Amino acid sequence: MVKGARARRPRVLVLRALGLGDLLAGVPALRALRRGFPGHELVLAAPAGLAPAAGATGAVDRVLPAAAPGRAVPRTLDWTGPPPDVAVDLHGNGPPSHRLLQDLRPPRLLAFAHPRTPEIEGPPWYEDEHERDRWCRLLRWYGIDADPADLLLPRPHAASPAPGAVVLHPGAGAPARCWPVERYATVAGVLRERGLRVVVTGGADEDDLVARLAKEARLPDTDVLAGGLPFDRLSALVAGARAVVSGDTGIAHLAVAHATPTVTLFGPVPPAQWGPPAHPRHLPLWHGPRGDPHGHRPDPALLRITPAEVLQALDRLPGDRPSTRGAAP
Repeated sequence: MVKGARARRPRVLVLRALGLGDLLAGVPALRALRRGFPGHELVLAAPAGLAPAAGATGAVDRVLPAAAPGRAVPRTLDWTGPPPDVAVDLHGNGPPSHRLLQDLRPPRLLAFAHPRTPEIEGPPWYEDEHERDRWCRLLRWYGIDADPADLLLPRPHAASPAPGAVVLHPGAGAPARCWPVERYATVAGVLRERGLRVVVTGGADEDDLVARLAKEARLPDTDVLAGGLPFDRLSALVAGARAVVSGDTGIAHLAVAHATPTVTLFGPVPPAQWGPPAHPRHLPLWHGPRGDPHGHRPDPALLRITPAEVLQALDRLPGDRPSTRGAAP
Protein backbone atom coordinates (compact mmCIF):
# COMPACT_ATOMS: atom_id res chain seq x y z
CA MET A 1 0.00 0.00 0.00
CA VAL A 2 1.22 3.49 -0.78
CA LYS A 3 2.50 5.24 2.34
CA GLY A 4 -0.18 7.48 3.85
CA ALA A 5 -3.01 5.90 1.87
CA ARG A 6 -5.93 4.31 3.70
CA ALA A 7 -7.28 0.90 2.86
CA ARG A 8 -10.66 1.12 1.17
CA ARG A 9 -13.56 -0.17 3.23
CA PRO A 10 -15.21 -3.09 1.40
CA ARG A 11 -18.76 -2.45 0.21
CA VAL A 12 -21.97 -4.45 -0.02
CA LEU A 13 -24.48 -3.13 -2.55
CA VAL A 14 -28.10 -4.17 -1.96
CA LEU A 15 -30.69 -3.56 -4.67
CA ARG A 16 -34.23 -2.94 -3.39
CA ALA A 17 -35.44 0.06 -5.36
CA LEU A 18 -39.06 -0.19 -4.28
CA GLY A 19 -41.44 1.49 -1.80
CA LEU A 20 -41.63 1.98 1.96
CA GLY A 21 -43.50 -1.27 2.59
CA ASP A 22 -40.95 -3.18 0.54
CA LEU A 23 -38.09 -1.62 2.47
CA LEU A 24 -39.67 -2.53 5.81
CA ALA A 25 -40.42 -6.08 4.67
CA GLY A 26 -36.73 -6.32 3.78
CA VAL A 27 -35.48 -5.17 7.20
CA PRO A 28 -34.77 -8.71 8.49
CA ALA A 29 -32.63 -9.42 5.42
CA LEU A 30 -30.84 -6.06 5.66
CA ARG A 31 -30.01 -6.67 9.31
CA ALA A 32 -28.77 -10.15 8.47
CA LEU A 33 -26.43 -8.65 5.88
CA ARG A 34 -25.25 -6.08 8.43
CA ARG A 35 -24.32 -8.89 10.82
CA GLY A 36 -22.90 -11.05 8.04
CA PHE A 37 -20.59 -8.30 6.73
CA PRO A 38 -19.78 -6.22 9.83
CA GLY A 39 -16.70 -4.55 8.34
CA HIS A 40 -18.36 -3.55 5.09
CA GLU A 41 -20.15 -0.37 4.12
CA LEU A 42 -23.73 -1.41 3.35
CA VAL A 43 -25.13 0.63 0.45
CA LEU A 44 -28.83 0.33 -0.37
CA ALA A 45 -29.97 1.16 -3.91
CA ALA A 46 -33.44 2.58 -3.26
CA PRO A 47 -35.49 5.75 -3.84
CA ALA A 48 -33.78 8.77 -2.28
CA GLY A 49 -36.88 9.58 -0.23
CA LEU A 50 -36.45 6.35 1.73
CA ALA A 51 -33.11 7.43 3.20
CA PRO A 52 -34.61 8.35 6.63
CA ALA A 53 -36.45 5.01 6.84
CA ALA A 54 -33.33 3.13 5.77
CA GLY A 55 -31.36 4.93 8.46
CA ALA A 56 -33.92 3.95 11.09
CA THR A 57 -33.28 0.26 10.42
CA GLY A 58 -29.76 0.51 11.84
CA ALA A 59 -28.52 -1.67 8.99
CA VAL A 60 -27.85 0.75 6.12
CA ASP A 61 -24.85 3.07 5.92
CA ARG A 62 -25.84 4.91 2.77
CA VAL A 63 -28.65 5.08 0.21
CA LEU A 64 -27.70 5.11 -3.46
CA PRO A 65 -30.68 6.85 -5.15
CA ALA A 66 -32.35 4.43 -7.57
CA ALA A 67 -35.93 4.16 -8.77
CA ALA A 68 -38.13 3.18 -11.69
CA PRO A 69 -41.85 3.54 -12.44
CA GLY A 70 -44.09 1.00 -10.76
CA ARG A 71 -42.09 -1.96 -9.53
CA ALA A 72 -39.71 -2.02 -12.46
CA VAL A 73 -35.95 -2.43 -12.26
CA PRO A 74 -33.92 0.78 -12.62
CA ARG A 75 -32.14 1.03 -15.96
CA THR A 76 -28.82 2.05 -14.39
CA LEU A 77 -27.14 2.57 -11.03
CA ASP A 78 -25.01 5.62 -10.33
CA TRP A 79 -22.22 3.53 -8.81
CA THR A 80 -18.75 5.03 -8.62
CA GLY A 81 -15.35 3.62 -7.83
CA PRO A 82 -14.33 -0.04 -7.82
CA PRO A 83 -17.00 -2.75 -8.13
CA PRO A 84 -18.90 -3.62 -4.96
CA ASP A 85 -17.27 -6.50 -3.13
CA VAL A 86 -20.68 -8.15 -2.71
CA ALA A 87 -23.91 -7.38 -4.56
CA VAL A 88 -27.27 -8.62 -3.29
CA ASP A 89 -30.47 -8.73 -5.34
CA LEU A 90 -33.37 -8.11 -2.95
CA HIS A 91 -35.41 -6.54 -5.76
CA GLY A 92 -36.66 -9.46 -7.85
CA ASN A 93 -35.92 -12.85 -9.29
CA GLY A 94 -35.35 -12.20 -12.97
CA PRO A 95 -32.61 -11.24 -15.40
CA PRO A 96 -33.23 -7.44 -15.36
CA SER A 97 -32.22 -7.03 -11.72
CA HIS A 98 -29.54 -9.72 -11.98
CA ARG A 99 -27.91 -8.07 -14.98
CA LEU A 100 -28.12 -4.59 -13.50
CA LEU A 101 -25.89 -5.82 -10.69
CA GLN A 102 -23.74 -8.04 -12.90
CA ASP A 103 -22.87 -4.98 -15.01
CA LEU A 104 -21.00 -3.63 -11.97
CA ARG A 105 -18.82 -6.77 -11.98
CA PRO A 106 -18.99 -7.66 -8.29
CA PRO A 107 -16.79 -10.63 -7.31
CA ARG A 108 -19.80 -12.09 -5.48
CA LEU A 109 -23.50 -11.81 -6.35
CA LEU A 110 -26.26 -13.19 -4.11
CA ALA A 111 -29.53 -13.76 -5.96
CA PHE A 112 -32.23 -16.29 -6.72
CA ALA A 113 -31.63 -18.71 -9.55
CA HIS A 114 -33.25 -18.12 -12.93
CA PRO A 115 -33.00 -20.17 -16.13
CA ARG A 116 -32.00 -17.08 -18.15
CA THR A 117 -29.09 -16.32 -15.82
CA PRO A 118 -27.73 -19.86 -15.31
CA GLU A 119 -24.38 -18.54 -14.09
CA ILE A 120 -26.06 -17.58 -10.78
CA GLU A 121 -26.23 -20.61 -8.52
CA GLY A 122 -28.86 -19.35 -6.12
CA PRO A 123 -31.88 -21.00 -4.50
CA PRO A 124 -35.20 -21.42 -6.35
CA TRP A 125 -37.87 -18.73 -6.24
CA TYR A 126 -41.26 -19.69 -4.73
CA GLU A 127 -44.08 -17.48 -5.99
CA ASP A 128 -46.37 -17.83 -2.94
CA GLU A 129 -43.71 -17.33 -0.25
CA HIS A 130 -44.09 -14.53 2.30
CA GLU A 131 -41.93 -11.55 1.42
CA ARG A 132 -40.00 -11.50 4.70
CA ASP A 133 -39.38 -15.24 4.60
CA ARG A 134 -38.29 -15.15 0.95
CA TRP A 135 -35.32 -12.85 1.39
CA CYS A 136 -34.21 -14.48 4.63
CA ARG A 137 -34.25 -17.87 2.88
CA LEU A 138 -32.12 -16.41 0.08
CA LEU A 139 -29.47 -15.30 2.55
CA ARG A 140 -29.54 -18.54 4.53
CA TRP A 141 -28.86 -20.44 1.29
CA TYR A 142 -25.64 -18.44 1.07
CA GLY A 143 -24.75 -19.21 4.69
CA ILE A 144 -25.94 -15.92 6.24
CA ASP A 145 -28.22 -16.40 9.24
CA ALA A 146 -31.43 -14.37 8.92
CA ASP A 147 -34.49 -14.08 11.17
CA PRO A 148 -37.79 -12.97 9.55
CA ALA A 149 -38.99 -11.76 12.96
CA ASP A 150 -36.19 -9.17 13.25
CA LEU A 151 -38.32 -6.31 11.94
CA LEU A 152 -39.02 -3.85 14.78
CA LEU A 153 -37.78 -0.26 14.57
CA PRO A 154 -36.65 1.84 17.53
CA ARG A 155 -39.18 4.27 18.91
CA PRO A 156 -38.97 7.66 17.15
CA HIS A 157 -37.49 10.63 18.97
CA ALA A 158 -40.15 13.00 17.62
CA ALA A 159 -43.45 13.49 19.43
CA SER A 160 -46.62 12.19 17.80
CA PRO A 161 -48.82 14.86 16.20
CA ALA A 162 -51.90 12.90 17.37
CA PRO A 163 -51.08 10.58 20.29
CA GLY A 164 -53.64 7.86 20.92
CA ALA A 165 -55.55 8.44 17.67
CA VAL A 166 -56.85 5.80 15.31
CA VAL A 167 -55.06 6.38 12.01
CA LEU A 168 -56.95 5.75 8.77
CA HIS A 169 -54.92 5.59 5.56
CA PRO A 170 -57.15 5.15 2.48
CA GLY A 171 -54.43 5.16 -0.19
CA ALA A 172 -52.25 2.40 -1.61
CA GLY A 173 -49.84 1.85 -4.48
CA ALA A 174 -52.63 0.81 -6.86
CA PRO A 175 -56.42 1.36 -7.01
CA ALA A 176 -56.89 -2.41 -6.69
CA ARG A 177 -55.75 -2.13 -3.05
CA CYS A 178 -57.80 0.96 -2.12
CA TRP A 179 -60.88 0.25 0.00
CA PRO A 180 -63.67 2.73 -0.82
CA VAL A 181 -63.46 6.13 0.88
CA GLU A 182 -67.12 5.91 1.86
CA ARG A 183 -66.40 2.82 3.96
CA TYR A 184 -63.47 4.47 5.71
CA ALA A 185 -65.79 7.40 6.46
CA THR A 186 -68.32 5.04 8.04
CA VAL A 187 -65.62 3.58 10.28
CA ALA A 188 -64.43 7.06 11.21
CA GLY A 189 -67.94 8.19 12.11
CA VAL A 190 -68.59 5.27 14.43
CA LEU A 191 -65.25 5.65 16.18
CA ARG A 192 -65.76 9.38 16.69
CA GLU A 193 -69.21 8.73 18.14
CA ARG A 194 -67.45 6.61 20.75
CA GLY A 195 -65.15 9.42 21.72
CA LEU A 196 -62.01 8.44 19.83
CA ARG A 197 -59.81 10.78 17.88
CA VAL A 198 -59.51 9.73 14.23
CA VAL A 199 -56.85 11.11 11.89
CA VAL A 200 -56.42 10.47 8.19
CA THR A 201 -53.11 10.32 6.34
CA GLY A 202 -52.12 10.05 2.71
CA GLY A 203 -49.14 10.08 0.41
CA ALA A 204 -47.87 13.10 -1.48
CA ASP A 205 -50.11 12.32 -4.47
CA GLU A 206 -53.21 11.34 -2.46
CA ASP A 207 -54.51 14.72 -1.33
CA ASP A 208 -57.80 14.33 -3.21
CA LEU A 209 -58.43 10.95 -1.59
CA VAL A 210 -57.64 12.34 1.87
CA ALA A 211 -59.85 15.39 1.29
CA ARG A 212 -62.80 13.22 0.25
CA LEU A 213 -62.49 11.08 3.36
CA ALA A 214 -62.10 14.10 5.63
CA LYS A 215 -65.18 15.73 4.13
CA GLU A 216 -67.37 12.63 4.37
CA ALA A 217 -66.23 11.90 7.92
CA ARG A 218 -66.49 15.61 8.90
CA LEU A 219 -63.01 15.59 10.36
CA PRO A 220 -61.51 18.85 11.66
CA ASP A 221 -58.53 20.22 9.79
CA THR A 222 -56.27 19.30 12.73
CA ASP A 223 -57.00 15.62 12.06
CA VAL A 224 -56.23 15.72 8.32
CA LEU A 225 -52.54 14.96 7.71
CA ALA A 226 -52.23 15.16 3.95
CA GLY A 227 -49.38 15.82 1.57
CA GLY A 228 -47.20 12.90 2.55
CA LEU A 229 -45.77 13.39 6.05
CA PRO A 230 -41.99 13.37 6.40
CA PHE A 231 -40.84 9.98 7.62
CA ASP A 232 -39.93 11.12 11.13
CA ARG A 233 -43.38 12.65 11.67
CA LEU A 234 -45.23 9.73 10.10
CA SER A 235 -43.18 7.29 12.16
CA ALA A 236 -43.98 9.19 15.36
CA LEU A 237 -47.68 9.30 14.48
CA VAL A 238 -47.82 5.57 13.84
CA ALA A 239 -45.73 4.63 16.88
CA GLY A 240 -48.05 6.63 19.14
CA ALA A 241 -51.33 5.56 17.53
CA ARG A 242 -54.07 3.53 19.19
CA ALA A 243 -54.38 1.55 15.95
CA VAL A 244 -53.77 1.85 12.20
CA VAL A 245 -56.42 0.87 9.66
CA SER A 246 -55.23 0.66 6.05
CA GLY A 247 -54.91 -1.46 2.99
CA ASP A 248 -51.85 -3.51 2.14
CA THR A 249 -49.43 -0.60 1.88
CA GLY A 250 -46.40 1.00 3.50
CA ILE A 251 -48.08 2.42 6.61
CA ALA A 252 -49.29 -1.05 7.59
CA HIS A 253 -45.68 -2.30 7.56
CA LEU A 254 -44.60 0.77 9.52
CA ALA A 255 -47.21 0.04 12.18
CA VAL A 256 -45.97 -3.55 12.44
CA ALA A 257 -42.42 -2.25 12.80
CA HIS A 258 -43.54 -0.11 15.75
CA ALA A 259 -45.69 -2.84 17.35
CA THR A 260 -48.77 -0.65 16.86
CA PRO A 261 -52.08 -2.56 16.57
CA THR A 262 -53.30 -2.91 12.99
CA VAL A 263 -56.37 -3.86 11.03
CA THR A 264 -55.15 -4.39 7.48
CA LEU A 265 -57.53 -4.86 4.56
CA PHE A 266 -56.19 -7.37 2.05
CA GLY A 267 -57.21 -7.89 -1.54
CA PRO A 268 -56.17 -8.80 -4.18
CA VAL A 269 -52.95 -10.13 -2.56
CA PRO A 270 -53.41 -12.37 0.49
CA PRO A 271 -51.77 -11.77 3.88
CA ALA A 272 -49.93 -15.07 3.44
CA GLN A 273 -47.58 -13.14 1.14
CA TRP A 274 -47.49 -9.64 2.62
CA GLY A 275 -49.31 -9.77 5.95
CA PRO A 276 -48.14 -9.02 9.47
CA PRO A 277 -46.58 -11.67 11.71
CA ALA A 278 -49.06 -13.78 13.68
CA HIS A 279 -49.85 -11.74 16.79
CA PRO A 280 -53.10 -10.70 18.52
CA ARG A 281 -52.33 -7.02 17.88
CA HIS A 282 -52.41 -7.52 14.11
CA LEU A 283 -55.67 -8.52 12.44
CA PRO A 284 -55.55 -8.94 8.66
CA LEU A 285 -58.94 -9.13 6.89
CA TRP A 286 -59.06 -11.24 3.75
CA HIS A 287 -61.83 -13.04 1.84
CA GLY A 288 -60.11 -13.93 -1.43
CA PRO A 289 -59.81 -14.93 -4.16
CA ARG A 290 -56.55 -13.52 -5.45
CA GLY A 291 -56.72 -10.83 -8.08
CA ASP A 292 -54.63 -8.37 -10.05
CA PRO A 293 -52.55 -6.21 -7.65
CA HIS A 294 -52.10 -3.61 -10.39
CA GLY A 295 -55.79 -3.29 -11.27
CA HIS A 296 -57.38 0.10 -11.88
CA ARG A 297 -60.35 -0.34 -9.55
CA PRO A 298 -60.85 -1.83 -6.08
CA ASP A 299 -60.45 -5.58 -6.23
CA PRO A 300 -63.63 -7.67 -5.64
CA ALA A 301 -61.91 -9.47 -2.75
CA LEU A 302 -61.24 -6.14 -1.06
CA LEU A 303 -64.85 -5.03 -1.60
CA ARG A 304 -66.09 -8.05 0.34
CA ILE A 305 -64.75 -6.45 3.53
CA THR A 306 -67.44 -4.37 5.28
CA PRO A 307 -67.16 -1.45 7.71
CA ALA A 308 -68.75 -3.66 10.38
CA GLU A 309 -65.91 -6.19 9.99
CA VAL A 310 -63.32 -3.47 10.40
CA LEU A 311 -65.01 -2.11 13.52
CA GLN A 312 -65.35 -5.58 14.99
CA ALA A 313 -61.68 -6.24 14.32
CA LEU A 314 -60.74 -3.01 16.08
CA ASP A 315 -62.85 -4.15 19.01
CA ARG A 316 -60.90 -7.44 19.18
CA LEU A 317 -57.50 -5.81 19.39
CA PRO A 318 -55.80 -6.17 22.79
CA GLY A 319 -56.33 -3.41 25.32
CA ASP A 320 -59.08 -0.93 26.05
CA ARG A 321 -61.03 -0.40 22.87
CA PRO A 322 -64.39 1.14 22.00
CA SER A 323 -67.39 -1.09 21.67
CA THR A 324 -68.60 -1.60 18.12
CA ARG A 325 -72.12 -2.57 19.10
CA GLY A 326 -74.50 -0.78 16.84
CA ALA A 327 -71.89 -0.24 14.14
CA ALA A 328 -73.09 0.39 10.64
CA PRO A 329 -73.18 -2.67 8.34
